[in-house]
Amino acid sequence: MPLWLVFHPPGTFTTPDSKKALTDDITKIYTAGGLPAFYVVVNFIALPEGNIFIGGENISQRSKPFIRFVAEHIAVHVTKDAERQARTIKRIDEALKPHVADKGYDWEWHVDETPRGLWKINGLVPPPFGSKAEKEWAELNKPVPWEEEGKK
Repeated sequence: MPLWLVFHPPGTFTTPDSKKALTDDITKIYTAGGLPAFYVVVNFIALPEGNIFIGGENISQRSKPFIRFVAEHIAVHVTKDAERQARTIKRIDEALKPHVADKGYDWEWHVDETPRGLWKINGLVPPPFGSKAEKEWAELNKPVPWEEEGKK
């Protein structure tokens, strides 16, 4: 599952449409690679003025908003595959650009990779990446009980 935390100041991502547009673009990063859409969770965390500091400086007086994105990847890890990592970086940059860079905001993002073995959805261990069961989850867009392929 990719879990995205979007830390933002007041005056940014204030409408359901602006949030929906960003979450749609983030979700496409993952569904393009075959993951189920419901794996993607995005939380908007509005930080009241005076609660964002960079380098010890309160940035509430800056003319540009600062947006911080934190993503946790659990379903698929890319750090050991340079091509997949480069593709992921490109997809993330392209997805975020219209929502922050094109608006003139300052922004930063990073991805953590969490061990897949420490993850469940509705009490179910998710099927392996690219498996028949995961494809079924993607098609249904929900978790359903599954049996490990090759086991009886």
